[in-house]
Amino acid sequence: MRSEDLIQSLSADTRAISPHAAEQRLAIGLIGGGLAALAVMVPWMGFRPDLPGAMMTVGFAMKWAYTISLALLALVATLHVARPDAPRMRHAWLLLVPFALLAVASIVELSETPVGGWLPMWLGGSWRECSARVAMLSLPVFGGMLWAFRALAPTRLTAAGAAAGLVSGACAATIYGLHCPEVSATFVLTWYTLGMVLAAGAGALVGPKLLRW
Repeated sequence: MRSEDLIQSLSADTRAISPHAAEQRLAIGLIGGGLAALAVMVPWMGFRPDLPGAMMTVGFAMKWAYTISLALLALVATLHVARPDAPRMRHAWLLLVPFALLAVASIVELSETPVGGWLPMWLGGSWRECSARVAMLSLPVFGGMLWAFRALAPTRLTAAGAAAGLVSGACAATIYGLHCPEVSATFVLTWYTLGMVLAAGAGALVGPKLLRW
């Protein structure tokens, strides 16, 4: 068989792929994993009792602005490293912007609070479980991201795992905010961030094994 005939026979049954297929698959995985995490959170922890009113406050908006912006930036990074020919990201530093803005808010918050109130502001009433709960809620989301990666072809597996883990952690932190009553920027900067970092670190560790194709 001539090479031309072989190529033609192999390509005869191929289907056109949407130019946004990777974005669509990751979005499905993220939404599915997020819904699964929400399904875990509700019977486990429940919504905070004052949720409707709390969602109208500056503190709640601050938390969601932080976690959602990190999730979106990490999702862009994930889309980048999900491609087999992905170069090194030149704009990865943008992931630090939400953290830096929240750090500024924390400094302002501390400057306006007597020194005796710093420790309660930092620890809140739930620092012992906050980070661990965010990390655990990230697991269903990471499962959705793994499903999405089955149709993708990443070659930088550690970076892809870390990016997917950060997306999962930020999504989990957003969902956890529906339960958590803490509103201090200092608390969120410390314990929410720690939970997301744990998720990103776990993703980096398992990425080379689970994302291999």
